[in-house]
Amino acid sequence: MAMDDKTRTELEAAVFRRLVEHLRNRTDVQNIDLMNLVGFCRNCLSNWMKDAADAQGVPLSKDDSREAVYGMPYEDWKALHQTPASAEQVEAMKKVPTGH
Repeated sequence: MAMDDKTRTELEAAVFRRLVEHLRNRTDVQNIDLMNLVGFCRNCLSNWMKDAADAQGVPLSKDDSREAVYGMPYEDWKALHQTPASAEQVEAMKKVPTGH
């Protein structure tokens, strides 16, 4: 399928926005669960956004990139939605390959 770069970028941006909205609505899914299942979480997405901004010379703080993903300041999201990790979750996290 041939697609011009502008259209591809617009589609990718729409997919990203939909993913972020989905994660905002699924506050029951903890970051540690995401990490254990798929190897990335909301924090990873915000870090990747910050990396992309840095690569383009766009000023974006870590706090601002997290707020863009979480839809609120990170500390507020944690206070409202984050639950303590179980011992099983922590052990599973130790086995997750990192590299991003």
